[in-house]
Amino acid sequence: MQRGFTLIELMIVVIVIAVLAAIAIPNYLEQSKKGRRADAVRAMGAYQLELERWRAENPSYANCSGSPCGSGTYPTAPTSEFYTVPANGITASATAYSITLQPSGKQAGDRCGNLEGNNSDKQKPAWSGAADCNQ
Repeated sequence: MQRGFTLIELMIVVIVIAVLAAIAIPNYLEQSKKGRRADAVRAMGAYQLELERWRAENPSYANCSGSPCGSGTYPTAPTSEFYTVPANGITASATAYSITLQPSGKQAGDRCGNLEGNNSDKQKPAWSGAADCNQ
């Protein structure tokens, strides 16, 4: 009597593995993107804190020089490996600022879109894309 697996049994195992992979891989990729989004939120939050520190010591959110500006180093744009600040992504005036981070690299084309934050609506930064991203 020969022992072993039949071709049908092997095909069933292959199909089960394929179904499990079809479920697991997209979930893994979405969790990776979610982690990158969290890094962008952290980078923007840190930049907002730096801008508030700057504003506490200076008469404007904007980078000003000379009198009546105070001292200190103006905050540098937020950095993230998977998000960049586009041209005109940061605007600052005497009383307000607005920041936009755009997905790039592996995060490009993310369903959540750009991360946008400002000081006028007193809300945490929000995503411009899918509604479930802002929860």
